[in-house]
Amino acid sequence: MEVDLFIPCFIDQIYPETGMNMVKILKKLGVKVHYNDQQTCCGQFAYNSGHFEEAASMGEKFISDFPNTRPIVSPSASCPGYIKNYYPRIFNNTSYHNEVKRLSANLYEFTDFLVNVLEVTDIGAKFPHRVTYHDSCAALREYGIKEEARILLANVEGLELVEMRDTDVCCGFGGTFSVKYRPISVAMGQQKVENALETEAEYIISTDASCLMHQQGIISERKSPIKTMHIIDVLASGW
Repeated sequence: MEVDLFIPCFIDQIYPETGMNMVKILKKLGVKVHYNDQQTCCGQFAYNSGHFEEAASMGEKFISDFPNTRPIVSPSASCPGYIKNYYPRIFNNTSYHNEVKRLSANLYEFTDFLVNVLEVTDIGAKFPHRVTYHDSCAALREYGIKEEARILLANVEGLELVEMRDTDVCCGFGGTFSVKYRPISVAMGQQKVENALETEAEYIISTDASCLMHQQGIISERKSPIKTMHIIDVLASGW
């Protein structure tokens, strides 16, 4: 199988090692990867901030950056969720209508692609730690995945998964929400970290780097005895 890689802004600018680990895993599974280094932001931040014309312009470029019929795999649920749900609205009754349908059908978050397309549930990873899992709003409510990450974690040698209280409650990041409503965002993040600490886990795991970045900021500020880690980095461990 051959796939295109879609690397969101947070991965590209802040967590590039997660993107590289995704490539590492795909290559181990015999998947040939293609990366268009001209790709840029999908436009989610612009759209969420009410800059709809700018979001449409960025969306047009994004569509042109992925002209193939290959699966498009991303280490995030947030951007694929946005594209699947909002590109059809942005480009409804435009010349991009059919291109958006093709793009949406071909776009996958990484754990969804592994479990439901490749039908792989065991990467051969080893991670001897106690962890808890955070369901990002984008993954759970926009993209629509929940069990895929847990299935993969269950097959990681040495890993113990302990569910936290209110795992499906927002951590408070919400993109520009964390900037516009900082006190609320911080309070929500603090509650999420407290719930994770109750499990005595060593790591908070998620599919979305933006949520992990927000929670890690709170952890670092409070010097809490827990860390954050992307699920891809877990799956790339121990082999």
